[in-house]
Amino acid sequence: MLNQTTRSAILRLREEGHGSRAIADALGISRGAVKRVLAAGHDAVPHIERAERAVPHHQDILALYASCKGNLVRVHEELSALGAAVSYPALTAYCRRHGIGFAPPKPAGHYDFAPGEEMQHDTSPHEAEIAGHRTKIQTASLALCYSRMLFFQCYPRFSRFECKVFLTDAVTYFDGACARCMIDNTHVIVLSGTGRQMVAVPEMVAFGERFDFDFVAHELGDANRSARVERPFDHIENNFFAGRRFASFEDLNAQARAWCDKVNATSKRHLHASPRELFAKERVAMKPLPIFVPEVYELHHRTVDTEGYVNVRRNRYSVPYQLIGRDVEVRESKERVDVYDGPRRVASHRRVLVPLDARVTDLGHRPPRSEGLFARHAVSVEERRLAERLAETVAYVALLRERGRGGTRDLRWLLRMVDDYPREPMREALAEATRYRMADLDRLERMVLRRIARDFFSGPDDPKDGNDDR
Repeated sequence: MLNQTTRSAILRLREEGHGSRAIADALGISRGAVKRVLAAGHDAVPHIERAERAVPHHQDILALYASCKGNLVRVHEELSALGAAVSYPALTAYCRRHGIGFAPPKPAGHYDFAPGEEMQHDTSPHEAEIAGHRTKIQTASLALCYSRMLFFQCYPRFSRFECKVFLTDAVTYFDGACARCMIDNTHVIVLSGTGRQMVAVPEMVAFGERFDFDFVAHELGDANRSARVERPFDHIENNFFAGRRFASFEDLNAQARAWCDKVNATSKRHLHASPRELFAKERVAMKPLPIFVPEVYELHHRTVDTEGYVNVRRNRYSVPYQLIGRDVEVRESKERVDVYDGPRRVASHRRVLVPLDARVTDLGHRPPRSEGLFARHAVSVEERRLAERLAETVAYVALLRERGRGGTRDLRWLLRMVDDYPREPMREALAEATRYRMADLDRLERMVLRRIARDFFSGPDDPKDGNDDR
């Protein structure tokens, strides 16, 4: 079929006085085609109306499309079973023309950003070989929209703590921040809502104020809006992780930083420059870093267990044995786990990411070998408090030690009884329990309660039986 340009040429040459044979020879077409265009008298391309074999089965196709859950292969099989002589290509073409299961593609969007206007943050799951094992990791990335500068790091998990650690490292790497940080409606930052109605977690709002930027979220399904940070994930997967092995997460992130330096200095054909060259212009428009960037840490409140450890994310870290049973404050930062007793730091360890259930022990936190286990218990806070409040508890605590009891839990139970119950019933029960060598705290408490009931609820003529405890 002749196109509209050829048809216009035929009509123009005819107006210039050329015959059908000359026009056909000049355009390389048949004289019949020239005559048909001249007979029509216009250059519009006529529509060809052809009968479609699937038209009589339109309603069946609609019903089968719904029952087969949109699978056109199954629709064709069922349609053939009904006796319809429609090929699979004819069926798919019919569905495409009539909008059955097909939607016309939407044009891709394009966004222009001024220097320092926006940066985009997102995460993506990947796998990497760390210490000889294939490990699932979370890759966090931040991209500057104008210069396309990229920074990413990897973590075994990605919580709000890791998010603040990463963004601090990223803005420090760029030596500044953009006015706006676009996110993908992640629950780590979003408290409620999506898109323009997104409300960020107050903790993250305060974090953004530290570097003078705001969190905003794109609308659901608007993938083009976050393309600056989404597109590099494919490059990271197929270039950075391809063939690389890492000794640890520290080694992985160090190589990731070096890879970002290399990629940011590489010239991009679509930019006609390298991101580093464009960054020289964007750097001037970015928000400068504050004069002091505080270390990001997560605060935990722990009680030192009977072995002298505190538990943080399934890993145990030692503290001085003198603090057994004490409540302490644990600050978990990017690289360290620090333990504070009040305002004083009493222990500091390298933070362990993998493996889990590890023990990190500082030998200086253990008692001297000559002192043994009982010297450690002799300085416990609970035992000192018991001796100060009721002298009769000293012999009973020694009995507990002899019977393999007397841990922090038992001492706290005994201290609660001393604080809660009257002194005389407590003294009598302790003396009798020590005399008969009963190291059962539950039974001791029942003995105290029976004495209290005898003293406070018996009548004036009721005899006091001193042997009812045995």
